[in-house]
Amino acid sequence: MGGTKQKVTPEHTRWKLPAEWRRVDGHRESLELEQERQEHRLTMALGKVVHDRRVALGLSMAELASRIGLSRAMVERIEGADVIVTLALLTRLASGLDASLRFAVDAHGATVSLVEQEPTRV
Repeated sequence: MGGTKQKVTPEHTRWKLPAEWRRVDGHRESLELEQERQEHRLTMALGKVVHDRRVALGLSMAELASRIGLSRAMVERIEGADVIVTLALLTRLASGLDASLRFAVDAHGATVSLVEQEPTRV
């Protein structure tokens, strides 16, 4: 099968990142898609802070799961950003990680962080 080579142009929209579409072609994603992306970024950020805090405490997934009354698989899903969490679950996570969970929302998006709780003084 000899022959003809096809020229691949770097301008092909199929290979462009969404930011490139917006810059070059004036393309804009739908508001719904932008919101979905923001939700995914938040669940990824939550998964990362949960993982980082769990590791900092020296806990396995199973140990954290036991602390908060969940299965190890559910903790894995939370850390992997595979689940949308409820306020009740966020409360359990913060408690099990001995931390305060903080969300900041502004015009540019939202952030999530876990802050180690200060030991209570007697």
